[in-house]
Amino acid sequence: MVSFFNRKSSSGKKSVLIVDDSRAVRMEIRRVMEGLGFEVQEADNGRMALTRLQDGDVSLALIDWNMPVMNGLQLIQRLEKDGRLKSMKVLMVTTRGELDDMIQALEQGANDYLVKPFSRADLVEKLAELGFRVS
Repeated sequence: MVSFFNRKSSSGKKSVLIVDDSRAVRMEIRRVMEGLGFEVQEADNGRMALTRLQDGDVSLALIDWNMPVMNGLQLIQRLEKDGRLKSMKVLMVTTRGELDDMIQALEQGANDYLVKPFSRADLVEKLAELGFRVS
């Protein structure tokens, strides 16, 4: 039996959705996540993320807070409301590093919080804390 935290997509890889309005940030996170064995999808705002999440089985979402159309906190609130957070982990990945912001995101349903800029090692540590086996 495959555990929830290492649930695999239909292709056999762990799946991640990177939600960030910065193409450069998405590309950098994609490079790291693919190197860790994840199947990667991308969205540049919360509304697009909702569409991507309807299309497939995602075990992890890395969500930026500050985005146009629908920001990351609004996305998490929407996912919490419709029950999708029960089937995936959410890591808020943002420049907002104030304690109040962290508390708010966690209270709304994020599982953890990572402040930009961050290193590959920081991301790997957060993934391990969320239960993903990575090397």
